[in-house]
Parts: sequence; structure tokens; C-alpha cells
Amino acid sequence: MIKQVAVTGLGVVTPYGVGIDALWSGLTSGLSTLGPCTRLDLSGFPCRLAGEIKDFSAKDHVPKHYRKAVKVMARDTEMAVAAAKAAVEDARLFTRAHADTQPTPTYPADRTGCHIGAGLIAAETLELTQALATATAPSGEFSLKDWGTIDAPGGMNNLQPLWLLKYLPNMLACHVSIIHGAEGASNTITCGEASGLLCLGESRRVIERGECDLCFSGSAESKLCHMGVLRAALAGRLADTSGLASGPDAVRPFDPASRGTLVGEGGGITILEELTHAKSRNATIYAHLTGFGAAHSVPAPIPPASGAAAPDGSHANLGLARAIRSALADAKLQPADIDLIVTQGTGVPMLDSAELAALQQVFAGSLQKIPLFSLAPFMGDLAAGQGGVQVAVAALALHRQTLPPQLHGGAPTPSANVRARPATPARLRNVLIQSGSLTGQNAAMILSAATA
Repeated sequence: MIKQVAVTGLGVVTPYGVGIDALWSGLTSGLSTLGPCTRLDLSGFPCRLAGEIKDFSAKDHVPKHYRKAVKVMARDTEMAVAAAKAAVEDARLFTRAHADTQPTPTYPADRTGCHIGAGLIAAETLELTQALATATAPSGEFSLKDWGTIDAPGGMNNLQPLWLLKYLPNMLACHVSIIHGAEGASNTITCGEASGLLCLGESRRVIERGECDLCFSGSAESKLCHMGVLRAALAGRLADTSGLASGPDAVRPFDPASRGTLVGEGGGITILEELTHAKSRNATIYAHLTGFGAAHSVPAPIPPASGAAAPDGSHANLGLARAIRSALADAKLQPADIDLIVTQGTGVPMLDSAELAALQQVFAGSLQKIPLFSLAPFMGDLAAGQGGVQVAVAALALHRQTLPPQLHGGAPTPSANVRARPATPARLRNVLIQSGSLTGQNAAMILSAATA
């Protein structure tokens, strides 16, 4: 018999703060976090606004004995660690992190898994350039010869000894597993914006086949660094914010006149539990994870630097449509059973048109009746961190039976029900969450309302 999977804990780190209460309060306030970036000088970019997490350090979210390890955590890892702690507290679990006060964890280490999606973690500019500056030729230019080789290291020797360990994508899952004693099935998926949902899908399968009883699952990423912003700009995704003070005026999901998206940072970790175990300890059950699907598309083309018109994105809709149909079939649901769709909705017209085309393939004329929700006007594009936060919003909406609000500073296409609205009480049975990626991976997931 296939085991059922419940969502019993939610932990997020977003520009609204740490924890689901901060996220839900921020969303329902109707205020966007997109504003002038203070941690990074973006004066060399046409995009000056971002969704920034302020006054944050993982030192405030790890056991005292583990604080030294924060020195070798990239910001992405710090967010994952903090989100995992928040999820554990929300789920009322005891883990290895509580060994000083509660030596017996809620679940044995070998029955606890961890699957966390990550992005391409960019090295901190100052940390890398201080070493690069020591490998210059007499002309003052960077020299590969002076940078060195494994046999004859030069400037590379001036990187901190554990530099590489700081930037490996699997470090998110690594530190969470060590802190909380998750010694069961573990994996890291690096498939861009689809990473988080793909990890949740893997965690579900692990629990269904009886390999684990509980999994930490989700994703985190910060592209708020020079290399991350540059990559997004070269991919033709970033909005020109000249003359704008408000993020939602620039980021307008499913609006053909949208300028593009903005860089954000954040992540979410979900506690997935086998249903009977969750009920036996009287856990709060936010939702059931009832459906999952994944498929691949032709990667989205990067608009040429010459400024030629970008393709309409129709190349990418088949993979996402397949993923959505697979999730519906897995949940044994029909399109008419979906009450809310948590979309990617970046505000990049080419990507939004592809996503909309996929939705129209699956939902046809009924799509206009289903509310859509996008995080982008609230906090920008969270890249790999998006899936983890999307799932938290969907689970909270189901648990509170409330349609999340939507910000929109433009005029979305009539085909997409993503107009500006406040939070509204609603009967929500099933929520579809979906995401695609720059390199063509697509994932779709269905959360269903918890039953007694």
C-alpha cells in the first residue's frame, strides 16, 4: 500500500523575514518588498531594485556549538539552515539540534531524509577578487600562469582553505542534515527554478516507498550578488527600473507590457511526514501532497544582445503542460478540481507567454475562472528558492482557506486571472504549484486540503 504524505511544518526565509507568520503577514499587508538594493551596488545595471533580505545571519538560527560553521556557509546555505530551523519549530519536532535538552529525537536519524534544491552559487565578489588580484602579470592584467595549477599553485593559494566547500550546491542539504541528524535518503537537485518542486517530489516518493518517515524538503537561493544579477541581465530577464520607485510597477505577471523581473532572494523548507505517523503525534497537517509531475522542454532562448525581439516562448509550453497533466493524473484529479494556481509568473513576457500557453493547453476556457498567484511582484524572482516559498504559500492558503492577495501594477492579459486583489476567504480544495527553468526543466505539484 502506498503511504500518504502530509505537510506538517513550514519554514521560510524571505524579504519579509524568517518564518511563515512573517511571510503571510507581509503578503496580506499588500506591500511589496521590492525596493532600492542596500547590500549590493547596482549602479552599473539598469535594474536598481531588488527583493532583499535585511538584517539576517544564520548565526541566529543554529545551535551555539555550530556557529563557527557559518563562516563556511554561502548565503544560500544560511537561508536553508534558517528555514529548516523554522520548519522544525513549526512542526513541533525534536531533532539532533535539541540534543542538549531532548536527547531522543522525534524520528530516528536513519528514517529522516533531506532533499534541498539549490542554484549555481556565485562566489562573493570581494572574497574571490582579493585572490585574483594576487595573480596579475606585469601589465596588470589577470594571468592564468600566475593563478597557478594544482602542481604549482599561485594566486589560487590565497583563497581561504575551505573556499570550495562554501560554494558547492549540496552544502544546503549537508548543513541541514548535520544539524538535525537527517541520515536517511538525501539529495540535491540543481535545476534552476524547478529545483524546489523537484526535491519535494523526490521526498514524497521516498516516503511513499517506506524509505523514510519524514523529510526536510525545499529550496533556497540568492542571486543578489554581482554575478547573479549579471547572469539574469544577460539572459534578458531583468526590468529596466529607470524612473521607477515601486517594484510592482515594473514586475507585472502575464502583462505583455511588463518590463521584466527583478532579482530576489529567499527559500523555504517543508517538513513532509508519512500521514499515519503525523497523526499519531497530533501534528498540525497543513495539506496533503497528492500529485506530482515533471517534464522537459526545449530551453528558452536568450534574447540576442542586438535588441531583436525575443521569441514568444511557445517552444517551452509542451513540457510544462505535460508536467501539469502528470500531476493531475497522479492526484486523480481533473482540471476543474483546481481552485488556485501558484504560478511562476516572473513578469518576463516571453516566459509568461510560455507558461500561459501551457495552462491554456490544460485548462482551456476555464482558466479565466481560476485565480493565479505570483510571488514576483512581492519579492522578485527567487530563482531556485522559488519552489520552497511557493509551496509554503499554497499550504498556508489551504490551511487558512484564504485566497492569497495579488499585487499588479499593470493590465494582465484577460486570459490570466492575476489582477490585483486583497486576501479573500475562499473554499480551497486543491492548489496547483508549477515552475519551469531557464534550461528547460518543469515541475508541477498539487497540494490538497487536509481532511479529518
